[in-house]
Amino acid sequence: MLDDLSISGKDVCYVFYSLSSYSSPELNLEAFHWLEVAMRYTDKVVIITGAARGIGAGCARAFVDAGSKVVIADCRDDEGTKMISELNALRKGRSHFIKTDMTKMQEVENLIIVTAEQFGRIDCLINNAGWHPPHVPIDQFSIEDFRHLFELNVVSVFAACKWALPHLRKTKGNIINLASLVATIGQYYATTYVATKGAILSFTKALAIDEACHGVRVNSISPGNIWTPLWKEAVDSSDNPERTLLDGETAQPMGRMGTPEEAGRLALFIAAEATFTTGVDHLLTGGAELGYGRKVHEE
Repeated sequence: MLDDLSISGKDVCYVFYSLSSYSSPELNLEAFHWLEVAMRYTDKVVIITGAARGIGAGCARAFVDAGSKVVIADCRDDEGTKMISELNALRKGRSHFIKTDMTKMQEVENLIIVTAEQFGRIDCLINNAGWHPPHVPIDQFSIEDFRHLFELNVVSVFAACKWALPHLRKTKGNIINLASLVATIGQYYATTYVATKGAILSFTKALAIDEACHGVRVNSISPGNIWTPLWKEAVDSSDNPERTLLDGETAQPMGRMGTPEEAGRLALFIAAEATFTTGVDHLLTGGAELGYGRKVHEE
């Protein structure tokens, strides 16, 4: 039944050819470029962890829109099911949901096994699942808090890469790991989170070196402030929601937060177009890291 949802590259070319008779040369050139980008990932098999919402969902939309077969891995059953219904309604690529707790290694391994068995290949792994705990000083983090966060934010990435790589080597595919801007610049009262994302940056570079001989590229994306459900929760729970939202928006010279859709388009570009790029961290920050800023925090 899922096969009925796929549209071949030949069908897309026919639609483009038909429309080109009624548009300007400039529009045709731009449309052809993005058509070429999208078609380059048609029928590619992409696993995205934590894809039921936020940045993961933005990535899922971008790849399904490009004609890919997207496997959504998430621990939220209802949201995962809702997401694949939305994506499959697009009738472009297709999506499949595998409920996965990324802190349980058996479930992570099962995700890779089931995907490979069902689709016969894996072309791209996007390690997006993770969590940012509330901002508190190191005194208020327990050792177990840190261990649990490390399991989710780092060990799950290592495990997914380890088990996906035998398949990615066959397709000369690629891995995209979600890090964070704060892995580079630090963040107030976020020692555990920053440490996990710093580990992702270093792991990405090391793995890129190892896998280059197999034709597998490994890159990362470091988002800054992206308007996600996690950010909305932070705003809603704040003592001053308007101020919290304004602080988030004005942290960027562009004066706004990014969107999950922008993250998805960057991931698609890395996977489909950036074929001479590996071991590189891509900042998606709206320029938040630029210029001087107020550094002293009032208690």
